[in-house]
Amino acid sequence: MAKIENNKDELPKARFSKRNFKKSLRLFKYIEKSKWLFVLGMLFVVATAVVGLYFPVMAGKMFGYLGQTGMAANIFKDSVTGTGIELFILLIVQGIVSFGRVLTFSVVTENILKGLRTDAFNKLVQMPMSFYSKNQVGDLSSRLSTDINVISEAFTVNIAEVIRQTIVGVGGLILLIHFTGWEVAKWFIVIIPPITVIAILYGRKIRKYSKGLQEKIAESSVVVTEALIGITSVKSFTNEKLEIKRFDGITNDIRLYGIKYGVMRGAFFAFIITCVFGSIFFILYKMLLLINSKELSAENFGIFMMLALFVAASLGGLPEQLASIQRALGATDRVFDLIDDVSETIDLGYKTNLNKNRIKGDLEFRNIEFTYPTRLDFKVLHNVSFTAKAGQTIALVGSSGSGKSTIASLALRFYEPGSGEYIIDGKKSTEYELTELRDQMAIVPQDVLLFGGTIKENILYGKPDATEQEVIEAAKQANAYDFIMSFPDQFETRVGDRGIQLSGGQRQRVAIARAVLKNPSILILDEATSSLDSESERLVQEALDKLMIGRTSIVIAHRLSTIRNADKIVVLQKGEVIEMGTHQDLMKNDLGLYQKLSKLQFELH
Repeated sequence: MAKIENNKDELPKARFSKRNFKKSLRLFKYIEKSKWLFVLGMLFVVATAVVGLYFPVMAGKMFGYLGQTGMAANIFKDSVTGTGIELFILLIVQGIVSFGRVLTFSVVTENILKGLRTDAFNKLVQMPMSFYSKNQVGDLSSRLSTDINVISEAFTVNIAEVIRQTIVGVGGLILLIHFTGWEVAKWFIVIIPPITVIAILYGRKIRKYSKGLQEKIAESSVVVTEALIGITSVKSFTNEKLEIKRFDGITNDIRLYGIKYGVMRGAFFAFIITCVFGSIFFILYKMLLLINSKELSAENFGIFMMLALFVAASLGGLPEQLASIQRALGATDRVFDLIDDVSETIDLGYKTNLNKNRIKGDLEFRNIEFTYPTRLDFKVLHNVSFTAKAGQTIALVGSSGSGKSTIASLALRFYEPGSGEYIIDGKKSTEYELTELRDQMAIVPQDVLLFGGTIKENILYGKPDATEQEVIEAAKQANAYDFIMSFPDQFETRVGDRGIQLSGGQRQRVAIARAVLKNPSILILDEATSSLDSESERLVQEALDKLMIGRTSIVIAHRLSTIRNADKIVVLQKGEVIEMGTHQDLMKNDLGLYQKLSKLQFELH
């Protein structure tokens, strides 16, 4: 079903509870540097409300002059002009305090959001891979954009508006009673607030129906799109009647939903015309009777009308402001759930030092068992064991789903094995600091992701403090220098989103240059040449061969011709090691899977 994206009404709301308020109060720790500015902002909020209450009283005086028919013309003019000047001054003051309120709350809010965004992103990049296997990237990105924007709106607008509208609403009712007496005010208090609440709740229900109608229409659009895009299939399977029936069913639902929506809208308009306008005319009728009996002056009548408008507007706006705060509470809850989650132990202050605690690269997988946290009922690796001496190349071979990429993930400690041990240089992998260990590893994947900067910036990702000469040398070793220099901007060439401006082979060689610059002890190649054309494969393979010299390499192989010279080939099937040895040894086994796969690839080529 198609959805309407970025609709605030679709965001979940949190209940007003002690727990939610307590959690939201954590936001104020980000205010520390701006606390006095926040206090000033609150003073501006109160000032705007007070000035806002004074304005209808002054404006009401203008109506009072309508009854001053016996006043001399010059006196009448001076009085009206004086009141007009007061109103003008009042508007200037209101403009100043409103500007101060918006500015102070904007500064305070941006300071809060800066800290919140930073903490949330810091947490995200330090979360383990198991976290990303359970959470969608789109949802996580939403927490840093949509949720934080909702919090921003609550702090910038909604909290201040709730306070202001509450002061105006309550203060306005008190002033109504003070200036017009209980006899007039009671009708406003008894009639207008309940009608306002009913109108708001009913209006919300209508919006819900409107949203439902749009979703139904979106469903029909999906049917149309699918039928037209797949028109070849529709006609070849003679399913025109089936598609017409599908569309007719949805359009019939739309018709029925539209009729219900029309009935609700009609009832709403009838309610507004009958009850709201009827109530206004009834109160006006009562006031005219009081004016006629000299119990209410024209000035007080004017004050009543102006205050009534301000109070009604405040009461009408409160539910939407409170709903926005509820959405902000929900957003705050989700953001802090992320910030409070358990992350990997990453040393953000770690500095690369290739001369200290340098690992040699002796690896051993000993009786490894593994199950992904999102698929606990399916064991991926069963009692996997193999070793690699420092500088050796170990190739992992097997059909899709046999566990090759899982072993690569365990080698990088993206996940920890359920049982068994991963040994590096005679020590358990868990005895190494995670940052220190990964700093001495590099991976060249099948699908290379380049960041949307320049070629130089992407190569520098392997060693951010490298010199320009080191970058050039890395590019040469990766067989990337020639194609880079052929571009007009050379190393400053922008690669585009995810590296889209470069070909597959060029992206691979930039990734290899990045790995060269990092100078790892352990190298992981995840089918790095499987999706390339012959010429690109040759250039990439040459670069990989140079890169692997003197490093322990784990190579996930799709094309077996690329791993014939590997020191050891580990053949996997359904998560188990079924064969192990050199290419020559494995080819002697007529019943082995490796020989079968090799012959199959040879016949295909």
